[in-house]
Amino acid sequence: MDVRPITMDEWRAALPDTGTEPFHTPEALGVLDDHADADLELYAGFNGDRAVALLPVFVSEPAVGRAVTSPPPGFGVPRLGPVLNPASPKRRKREKRNAEFTEGVLDALGVDRSGTLFRMVTATGYPDPRPYTWAGLDTAPAFTYQLDTADRSTDEVRAGFSKSLRREIGDAEELDIAVTVEGVEAARAVYDATAERYAEQDREFALDWPYVRDLVEALGERARVYVVRDGDGEFLAGVTVLYSDELAYFWQGGVRTVYEGVSVNSLLHWRIVADLVAEPPLDTLRGYDLMGANTERLCRYKSKFGASLVPYYRVESAGRSMDVAKRVYNLVGR
Repeated sequence: MDVRPITMDEWRAALPDTGTEPFHTPEALGVLDDHADADLELYAGFNGDRAVALLPVFVSEPAVGRAVTSPPPGFGVPRLGPVLNPASPKRRKREKRNAEFTEGVLDALGVDRSGTLFRMVTATGYPDPRPYTWAGLDTAPAFTYQLDTADRSTDEVRAGFSKSLRREIGDAEELDIAVTVEGVEAARAVYDATAERYAEQDREFALDWPYVRDLVEALGERARVYVVRDGDGEFLAGVTVLYSDELAYFWQGGVRTVYEGVSVNSLLHWRIVADLVAEPPLDTLRGYDLMGANTERLCRYKSKFGASLVPYYRVESAGRSMDVAKRVYNLVGR
């Protein structure tokens, strides 16, 4: 396999319509490249003249060593990593292409160089991290919840929710509130509410508004801002949703908000799901990613949606020699 860097135009042409996430799009990668203190490098593995594997990475040189990451830390990108698009559906061929690309791209990136830190979080569409393990990197599974909406009615989807979730949605629907789809100004309200909640919990909120604004604007129809307002039009809560070709992603917001004794967050999620069934921004959408199933407290709520537990993988440099580099990079990364 011929593994080499490619341009953004080549990336756009090679990107398949399955197995990708919102941040694989050229628009999102361009925004990350503008805001990250790292250089975006795009790699492809070619079988003949056809790109059968892709990987975006961000390369930087912090105080100690060199860091190669996908996604870059500190930008609210939950997953990125490689995309496979082999011509053959046969497992043996897919595994061969995956192994060849892994070997080639790690060599091209110089991951085995002394002082080089490699860290990657894969998309849920990437099924096989074993070649990275065989290359001496640490791999570990993580999980998210994905709700299937394909070929289902809203009644069928809602019937799969827990009784308590259906009741909470029903109670919110009785209130004098409205859920609307809005634009960048609403994204700012969602951003401010999220930042305020982090401050209340003494947690660092790394995202800055210009980055969030640029991302929402660049993604266009691949981003929607759902907002709950009271009868006077006052902002109560909101969620910024991002879209790949296949899934909607709960990206930012969802700060727990109680209005007249009722939590309105479940109504927000329900409206997002209902639109996926009835009015999706892309006809190819088939589900909703609730983003994360790794925190017990949050899982108790997210499991109420009756979604499937789906794995993805964290891959990073192994060994004690990398510990200092990891700590330093976490300090300087945004």
